[in-house]
Amino acid sequence: MHLRIVGENIWIESDGTEGGIALELLELEVPQEDIVLGFIRPKNRHLTDFSVA
Repeated sequence: MHLRIVGENIWIESDGTEGGIALELLELEVPQEDIVLGFIRPKNRHLTDFSVA
């Protein structure tokens, strides 16, 4: 897994975990709008419930 903190957001650059680090962050009450799925192309990020950055 590769995470970066950019400003107020947590960028998930890659995730090889079984359950998904984004779900674990949500369980820790990190708001969805603070999580960016960096491994998804920018033009497709709007299709997720997470931040588009």
